Amino acid sequence: MPTGRTGRRRVADVLPDFPWDTIAGARATAAAHPDGICDLSVGTPVDPTPELARRALADAADAHGYPTTMGTAALRDAIVDQMTRRWGAVGLGREGVLPVIGTKELVAWLPTQLGLGPDDTIVVPAVAYPTYAVGARLVGARMVPATDLDSLRATLGDVRPALIWLNSPSNPTGEILDAAAMRGWVGYARETGAVLASDECYGEFGWDAEPWSVLHPEVCGDDHAGLLACHSLSKRSNLAGYRAGFVAGDAGIVQDLLELRKHTGMMMPGPVQAAMAALLGDDAHVAAQRERYLARRAVLRPALEAAGYRIDHSEGSLYLWATRGEDSRTTLDRLAALGILAAPGDFYGTAGTQHVRIALTATDERIAAAAARLTAAV
Repeated sequence: MPTGRTGRRRVADVLPDFPWDTIAGARATAAAHPDGICDLSVGTPVDPTPELARRALADAADAHGYPTTMGTAALRDAIVDQMTRRWGAVGLGREGVLPVIGTKELVAWLPTQLGLGPDDTIVVPAVAYPTYAVGARLVGARMVPATDLDSLRATLGDVRPALIWLNSPSNPTGEILDAAAMRGWVGYARETGAVLASDECYGEFGWDAEPWSVLHPEVCGDDHAGLLACHSLSKRSNLAGYRAGFVAGDAGIVQDLLELRKHTGMMMPGPVQAAMAALLGDDAHVAAQRERYLARRAVLRPALEAAGYRIDHSEGSLYLWATRGEDSRTTLDRLAALGILAAPGDFYGTAGTQHVRIALTATDERIAAAAARLTAAV
């Protein structure tokens, strides 16, 4: 790792530039639109946090003692129940689940917490959430982007990866892996001895296909060996400000993570644990939020297609993966001139340089305004 003049290691030197800083010009252009900006660049929820969560948070507000890193028994039971009831996991117990302080924290620090280093190889999707790469850089590991399992085998040869990331539904592309594809990745991970971490944070938002959890027996068989499923309440429950997520799977790995996190103070606040437990037991608010996003998608997608954009993948998640067959920065500027801000595909790897990611996480009014501007520009 590079050092400064004093010999102090500078972690910032191994990290990429923060991508959102690079679109300041497009943001300024979009903001200058006379009817205001339609900011479709970020995945930040705009709809209300469910009242159920707010009540649970308030009821647990007298949190004078330290919370437990492992989570309360009520929270762990709620995670086990949700993974069993909703995602079909079999044989999962309290020792195989762990709350995390938002899954971005887990994604960034999992390689460190697994003890990986410069001699290790980490596999990430070819078009991917940038934090997977951040985690690899923090430990100095080799990072290999993968489009599919066959090409990865050819690339790695005899090299055995230490960690493999899956993300389905994908951020940014919205691609959903079917059970057979996920089963293939599980087999490869077990063949090579890799930990397979499946980022399932957008799992409740499958539009044209049904997402699978890596812990479903049709994917993993009769055990969770070597597997971790990462889940978040940020999108499904509009809980991004609470920093509430969890990891579930191989009990041995989960317990190792717990021991490290106990020593490093990675504790979810007690009131947040209470809110999270309440929400995991309620499906009604998730169904309502799905309908909101589905309605916004139904407005925005046809407007983009009529304006000459092709939508690739996008069968799930909260984004439309759009292209006009040109550099993503050109498309970014084209949309900014209409007062619409998107995220350029180059944020997500070189394989995304001709796409933009357009988020559904804006109010109904801003989605409608964006669609109207696209239609008027045809």
